[in-house]
Amino acid sequence: MSATGPAILVVEDDDGLRSQYRWLLSDFRVMEAGERKTAIEIARTEPPGIAIVDLGLPPDPDGASEGLATVVELLEAAPETKIIVVTGNESREYAARAVASGAYDFFQKPADPELLKLMISRAARLFELEQDNKRLAAAIPNNTSVTGILGNSAAMQKVLRDIERLARTDITVLILGESGTGKELVADALHRFSPRKSKPFVAINCAAIPEGLLEAELFGHEKGAFTGAVKQTIGKIESANGGTLFLDEVGDIPFATQVKLLRFLEERVIERVGGRQSIRIDTRVVSATNQDLAKLIAESRFREDLLYRINEVTISLPPLRERGGDSVLLANYFLRRYAKEFRRTFRGFSNRATEAIRQNAWRGNVRELESRVKRAAIMAESAVVVPVDLELDEPRSERSFNLREARARVERDTIELALAEVAGNISKAAGLLGISRPTLYDLLNQHGLSVPRTAQMADVPRE
Repeated sequence: MSATGPAILVVEDDDGLRSQYRWLLSDFRVMEAGERKTAIEIARTEPPGIAIVDLGLPPDPDGASEGLATVVELLEAAPETKIIVVTGNESREYAARAVASGAYDFFQKPADPELLKLMISRAARLFELEQDNKRLAAAIPNNTSVTGILGNSAAMQKVLRDIERLARTDITVLILGESGTGKELVADALHRFSPRKSKPFVAINCAAIPEGLLEAELFGHEKGAFTGAVKQTIGKIESANGGTLFLDEVGDIPFATQVKLLRFLEERVIERVGGRQSIRIDTRVVSATNQDLAKLIAESRFREDLLYRINEVTISLPPLRERGGDSVLLANYFLRRYAKEFRRTFRGFSNRATEAIRQNAWRGNVRELESRVKRAAIMAESAVVVPVDLELDEPRSERSFNLREARARVERDTIELALAEVAGNISKAAGLLGISRPTLYDLLNQHGLSVPRTAQMADVPRE
């Protein structure tokens, strides 16, 4: 670990032991305190990433009351600090109490230097991962003033800037994009940030309504206009008067109905089906489609003059696979959202799950990603979401015929399966694998695997 890693606070009253820690942790920036008051002052001024706390601190060097109090106050001053407590062989119950109070892990004197370095390395990795996730979460509200649409990629930032510019106008907008890219979200944002925001936003999916009923759905109808028309009904266009009309899947509008829609767009006047009264309508029209309208025009299935009317400006939404790291940004957002809804606690995604999210083609775009994360938030057995929770394949790596690499892959996969089987409990996982707890820690470090803090707490031996 380089000196750029998280700072470590050593809380130890023995000068000789502090000197040993400085030597052992020479790759880190080390801060020192000999008692609780100094430790808390340091933590409030410069919160450390990791703290090593001897439970036997003055004025209770033979007990653990002062050390336990230090753990509690450190977490109050610096909640994200990973605290590793030091205890004697005769005081394991105090270690359990410390971990129950929020400490990350513990070790007993005399410490094995290699095991301690491994423990610190893993704590540092977890701390840095949580800081990365925190920075990612902090970035979400600041993408733009257009809330509800997330994206840090250049393509989505352009979309967000276009929305801000176009929302202030009444120009007709055509939103193009694959299914699941968020076309209705964009239409809604155009309305919410427009002068019409206090008036209705009326959406209609033109592909979801039978051809014979779409005209009446759009324009309304008079009583007796057709069989079943038992009363006068206003249509979607009239309902959107003063506000915004969103025509989703506009390419599926029947050719005959397109003629009537074109007249409305040119004159801003409608007649209900079966009626003769002209009704003037003031509404902004936003349309969307995942079809190639130029191709439909060539096949005489869509009017070219209507295209010009609905397409004064185009917003093209990129598919999720072309949005760089936005898939991970969105996945983290959805995980937080559904964890809150289902009252679950998650540490986040494993490194392999994150890579699987990056590599997936996402044919269903954002809608598919949200669905998979929602399922994981319900079904995941561990506090860390792994690829199988998302029903994703393991991330691809370059094929290798090297036996050492093949064995490493199998070993890593087996460890992950064992951890998933026991919800991250280190002791139980080690038992399943037929190895010791320190050996499992060593293997976890080798393979870059992490264990949630809840698992660390569950792993404390109890007498």
